[in-house]
Amino acid sequence: MSHPPAPTGLLRRMTSRSPDEGHRAATPLELFFDLCFVVAVAQAGARLVHAVAEGHFGSGVLGYFLVFFAIWWAWVNFTWFASAYDNDDVFYRVAVLVQIAGVLVLAAGVPRAFDDGDWAVAVVGYVVMRLAMTCQWLRVARHNTGAERATALKYAAGLVIVQVGWLAVLSVPDGARLYVFAVLAVAELSVPVLAEKGFHTSWHPHHVAERYGLFTIIVLGESITAATVAVQEALDEHDELGELLSLAGGGLLIVFAAWWIYFSSPAQDRLTSMRRAVQWGYGHLFILGSAAAIGAGIEVAVEQVVGKAHISAVAAAAAVTVPTALFLFTGWLLQARYFKRDLAEKALMPVTVVAVLACTFLGVPGVLAAGLVMALAVAVGVLLSARPDPGTLRRPRPT
Repeated sequence: MSHPPAPTGLLRRMTSRSPDEGHRAATPLELFFDLCFVVAVAQAGARLVHAVAEGHFGSGVLGYFLVFFAIWWAWVNFTWFASAYDNDDVFYRVAVLVQIAGVLVLAAGVPRAFDDGDWAVAVVGYVVMRLAMTCQWLRVARHNTGAERATALKYAAGLVIVQVGWLAVLSVPDGARLYVFAVLAVAELSVPVLAEKGFHTSWHPHHVAERYGLFTIIVLGESITAATVAVQEALDEHDELGELLSLAGGGLLIVFAAWWIYFSSPAQDRLTSMRRAVQWGYGHLFILGSAAAIGAGIEVAVEQVVGKAHISAVAAAAAVTVPTALFLFTGWLLQARYFKRDLAEKALMPVTVVAVLACTFLGVPGVLAAGLVMALAVAVGVLLSARPDPGTLRRPRPT
């Protein structure tokens, strides 16, 4: 792992790091940041399990999306900022630790937000994170001039304005809150687009791609952990050994194949412009959100098998296959399809998505079927990519 030289004093100038910097990799602080964020992801997943198992599909999925958006967006802002301006001095480290504290407060407020519609604690945690981020941008403005200083000030002003809006949400009637949330979400997403007009911050393509990849790994790992605990608890209390082992095996195949497929394409090769970076970075909301939801879906399926979930077997299978299909399709749409050589390679993933969704109608055994379909897709992708490819400059990696 690489990071800036150790600070010679308490504070260092916060100036741009080179996007061509060699051997740029995630720092220990960034990895710690990711790990703490997964606590909030786990809380959101747990409430999604509870809601779906009780048959509250609409409210459960909507609540999960709202919470996950807040978690993901705070992570995105830190990741791109750190790629451009991480100077690893004392103030920077303290600001990041404050952001971590904010996400833990947000995580503590997730159950209230889901169960009672009380977003006060979650919003306070979110504001703590964003205020720390605002201070970081103000430091950039202080240590730079011209267009770069103007961009930093636009970021800081945008963050403050939107955070005032989030605090105002707490006083909005419940019936109108969803509409206000939609407006504020669009405002959040617009801040980087507007701020970077005229000057683009110097994020590092390889570093950004690695950071997204690492967070994807951690989220997939959280899915495995949640599913393993659910299966273990069910085995301790019930005798449905065959069905539970089938679920465990199918879930494991799904997560293993998801990892293989995601990392089969060199994502950094897509990050060649701000427009592409925005599409790719924003689109990961659905990749990361669906990756976390896979584990929640497996937990729902386990509860259905042991009689704790008040839903049908088909609905329980859909809790796994739908986020799996979303993960596959979004990954293909954002990056994988650009590295395929012919129709066979380009069609493999869309066909796999349809096949995974079709497994839903098998009921709970459809989870194992979906895992086998994904494993087969990986095997076919490996064989396709191993074919001779004369005349092609870039040889795609196995999918």
